[in-house]
Formats: sequence, structure tokens, C-alpha cells
Amino acid sequence: MLLSYPVHRLLSPRRPVLAAVTAAALAAGGLAGCSGEDGPERSVDAFLKGWRSGDLQAVGFVEPTGGRVPAAEVSKQIKALSGELAATPPELKRTGDIPITADVATARVQVSWPLPGGTRWAYETRVRLKHGDDDQWQVIWEPKVVQEQLEDGDRLALRRDRATRAGVLDNAGTPLVAPRPVVRVGVQPNQVKDVKALSRQLDAAFKAIRPALVPAVDLTDLPKRLAEAEPGALVEVVTLRDEAYRQIKPRIYDLPGTKFQADKLDLAPTREFARALLGTVDPAQADDLKAHPDRYVAGDLVGHGGLQARYDDRLRGAPGLTVLSQRSKPDEPGVTTGAELFHSEPKPGQPVKTTLDLATQNAADAALRGEARRSALVAVRVSDGAVLAAANGPGPAGENLAFTAQVPPGSTFKMVSALALLDRGAVTPETTVRCPKTFEVDGRSFKNSDNFALGDVPFRTDFAKSCNTAFTALAPKLGPDGLAQAGRALGLESEWDLGVDVFTGKVSANGSPTEQAAAAIGQGTTVVSPLAMAGATAAVARGHWEQPKLLLDPAPTKPAPAGAALKADSVAALKTMMRAVVTSGTASALKDVPGQPVYGKTGTAEYDNNPAHTHAWFVGWQGDVAFAVFVEQGGSSTASAVPIAERFLRGLAAR
Repeated sequence: MLLSYPVHRLLSPRRPVLAAVTAAALAAGGLAGCSGEDGPERSVDAFLKGWRSGDLQAVGFVEPTGGRVPAAEVSKQIKALSGELAATPPELKRTGDIPITADVATARVQVSWPLPGGTRWAYETRVRLKHGDDDQWQVIWEPKVVQEQLEDGDRLALRRDRATRAGVLDNAGTPLVAPRPVVRVGVQPNQVKDVKALSRQLDAAFKAIRPALVPAVDLTDLPKRLAEAEPGALVEVVTLRDEAYRQIKPRIYDLPGTKFQADKLDLAPTREFARALLGTVDPAQADDLKAHPDRYVAGDLVGHGGLQARYDDRLRGAPGLTVLSQRSKPDEPGVTTGAELFHSEPKPGQPVKTTLDLATQNAADAALRGEARRSALVAVRVSDGAVLAAANGPGPAGENLAFTAQVPPGSTFKMVSALALLDRGAVTPETTVRCPKTFEVDGRSFKNSDNFALGDVPFRTDFAKSCNTAFTALAPKLGPDGLAQAGRALGLESEWDLGVDVFTGKVSANGSPTEQAAAAIGQGTTVVSPLAMAGATAAVARGHWEQPKLLLDPAPTKPAPAGAALKADSVAALKTMMRAVVTSGTASALKDVPGQPVYGKTGTAEYDNNPAHTHAWFVGWQGDVAFAVFVEQGGSSTASAVPIAERFLRGLAAR
């Protein structure tokens, strides 16, 4: 005790000296705040966390003059200042040390606001804190904490400058979807005396337009829409391509109340042009805005379906964005002033280049025009596998049957069966193969179309006339999986990297004798798409399989490797037989088509247990163009698929 007392007496007089030294150091320029529990770091971090969450109850606030500010009031002000950015709070990060001068600490904070389209607005702000009498660090609240130029009454606003949307290009680099002239047809309610008469006249005029130019226009709700609209408003009825409008302009231009506005929209060459494959470009819909509030705003153009949707981010580019501080002018209601705080230039979209050929696609669309049943026609260039056309007949919008249908191929699959039989040496074109009216396998009877019989004929005749019973009798010679092996050699069932959805087929294998017999004529569990069959047909024409390709830029990164060379003797024999289908067989309607020789195979495919329910097919090639035609519930191929093929080939010849 005696020893400690003098020590205590010696230390005590030094305390004022230390305090004076500390005060002098702070006054001279400040000290870095320590990171202990009593430092300002904890209060800054709590503030940044509360800024993002909206809950600041864990933080104390004071005004620059020293008065206390409720945390709820600060939350309210931050939300108001954030304005149009309030729904997407920024990322916040404290950086560096926190210097302290007297009883005030100043923290540097990196702010990063996420803006639409992946753009970020990044800047640094400063948060000041005051050391209070309660030994706690309190945030000095002022609007410039959010951004240094903000003041009371300001709010952040976002202005978007739409980027130029790029086009989908054809194989020559020409935009397929480009701005094209349209006319918006509308009606002004207070200029119409007889709404029913006007509706009848408009309906008759719209029905006179060629179907290829405009879909059916429903006017049943026009009287109601006119009654509910403001008298001087413009009620839009339909938007017509300019060529469609010119067809009926004399009939509608002088009708009472009709108004017309010229405009341009991003459209394909025709309304039907590869519609399901390309998709459409439309103003953002409610579903788009709800699903992607950070990407789209009202008025944005959005790709729907097909390539326009798949590559929407690439095609639309990134909008230019400007962040503004806005303040209402008290003497001018509705008028705001403000300063620009951030700006990014629009980034134009990048085009998507395809292999589509304008003339071939037009010929394919024209061939399907007027077909009332769901249908598809796809064309592939033999020399390199480029998809030249993908046309789809009537059906649900965006349904690309040409690429994604999963349907039995019917007798077109005899092309695959014949190749397998030729490869195995089971037959030659001259081998006699009997063609009876019916042939039974394990109790199931197979028959020919219209119950025809050929008797004992060369195999080439069985093929040309599409004799089912001959092929079902030969099915055992294929073995359990011989048909599947031949299909894979022609690209069926393989994994393609096409850049869009595609079904490459599923070939029956290891089935019962009945299933094997059915598979030999394209029935049973075998299913394909038109593109898969067009690719297989092109493989026969060139002598080996190559994956069809659709996109040149961006090119798929993992296309399937090319197949091995097919047996030359087998391919030569098969080509001879496919030519006979046209010269003397089931597709003889094509034998006088102008141009190079046509090769092909017809097909009628049962799709349920009713023999009367059949799809219709034709696959073939002429010159460097291989193609497949499919008609759902088309009945006899000679009555539906073959005429479509003829229109297509004649359209190509006339280009």
C-alpha cells in the first residue's frame, strides 16, 4: 500500500497534460478513427444497411445544426430523394479510414445504383457523424448524403433514350425485319352517326384484303369502344401494312369518322414471312413489364417468340440513361427543373445474321398460302446444310412446326429403311420383293393405301409405289436396331446446336416384331420433325450428314460434327429409287416441274388407331435444295403434300 500511493500521486498530475496534447493534435488536423467498438464505423455500417433495407431504427440522426432527427423521417426523406430509383436501392460500401476532426467523423462511401439494362451509376458520397454527449456516433442527416448535389425537395428521375434495335438478317446481310410503312386506321367517336353501318363497311373492306397481308379483324367490340371513349379521341381499329391499306383506301378513306396515321414498324417482308421462326417485335406488354421491371418500361420494343425473343438482349441493345435531380417549380405547377447527374449513351443492338434466303422463303410461304390445316415446309441447302426457309401454315402464333413437331414420318421413312436394307445387302433395287394387299405380323395386319397390291415386283417398284407390305416383310432383315443406326447416320436423334429449339427425332429400336414392322414404314414409336427429315434428305443427296445451320452470327459454339460418308453404292441405288418416285411413282405430279430432276418420297402417316386419320408428307430435293413438307391430318400425300411441294418448286423456278 505504501508503494502504490506515491505512484498514484505521481501519475495524477499528468492527466491534464495528456488531454491538452490530444486536443491540440485534433485541432491541428485530426486523427484516424480507431476501429474499436466505440468508433464511428459501427454507426456508418448500420446506416448503410438501413439505407438499403429502409429500416433505420438502429441509427441515431442529428441535423447539421445539432437537433435530433427521427429515424423514420430520414427513411421517408431517402425514399423521396431516391424518386424513380427508390425501387432499386443502391449497393453501398464504406471505403478507407474514417478521419475524425474534433467530434465530427467523415466516412467515404461508394454508391452504385443499378439502372435498367445492366447499366450502373457509381459515385462517391460522404457521410458525416457527430460524437454525441451519450458517447455515441450519430449520422448528420442532410440530402447530400444521398448525392452531393441533392437538396431538400429534390428527387432522382430517370430518362431513357431508346437504342436502335438491330435487325435479323438474311444470308446476304439484308435485314429481314426492318422499319416498314404502315397506316393506323382509327375512328373519332363524335364524327360517327351510324356506328353499325360504319362497322359493316369497315368489315367488308378488311375482308377484301388478301389474307397474306392482314389477319382477320374483329370489329364486334367497336361500338362499345366508341361509346366509352372521349368524343374527340382516336379509337384505333387496326394497323395495316401500307400495301394492304392501299388495296382498300378508296373504300374506307371517306367513311364518316375514319382517321389515318402513317407510321413505321419493324416488320418482316410479308406478314407470313418465316413468322414463327423470326417472331415479332411489339411494344412492351403488361406481362413483359411485370416479368422484367428492371429491363423494360412502357413504350419499349420487345421481341416476342422466335429469334426476336431468343436474341432480344442482343438485338435491342442498351438504352441511353440519364439520371436527373428534379424539383417542382412552386409558381408553375407541373413544371420541373433540375440538373443532369449521370448520362450513358444508347448502345445500338447487334444484328442476328441467318442463313435464310429471301426468294426461297417467299416460295415456301406462297406454297403454304391457303392451306387450312396446320402445316410446315422447311428447305435446306444440300451443299452446306444452310436452312433456306422455314414456313408454317395456320396454327397457334409462334408455333414453329417446321422445327419442333414430333410426329410419325410415315412412308417418307422408307428412305431410311431402304438405305439400311441396301447397306446390309438385304436387297438391291432389282431384288424381287412381293407386294401383297396385306401382310400379317404377330396377328397385326398391315395394308397398303387404298388396299393396292403389286404382286412380285422389283424392290425399286415397291419403293416408288410406296408398298407398305413389302417393307413390313423386310423388317426382320434390319435387326433389332438397324433402322435406328441408319437414322443416326442421317443425323436423326443427334444433339444439334442450332441456336433455336429443334427436335431431331426419335427412331424405334429393339421393339417387338410388330413394332419393327411398323417402324420400317415410319409408324410405331418413331417420331421426327420436318427439319430433321429435310436434314436426312440432304444427307442422302450429298452422301454424308451435316447438321443444318441457321445462325451465322452469333454462330452456335457446339454444332454437331459431320457424319461419316455413306456407302456410295447404297446412296446411288437410293437416289435412283427416289427419282423413280417422281418419274413413275406416287409423286408423278412433280415430273414436269421445270429445272433439274426432282428426287423424293411421299408419306402418309397414321397418328392414332384410326387408319383414316393420317398426316401427309413429302421429302425430296432438286438441285442444291432439299426440303420437307408436312401437313397435319392431310390425308393422302398425293392430294396435299405433293401439290404443296409442286407450288414450292415452281415458285423457286420462277424467281
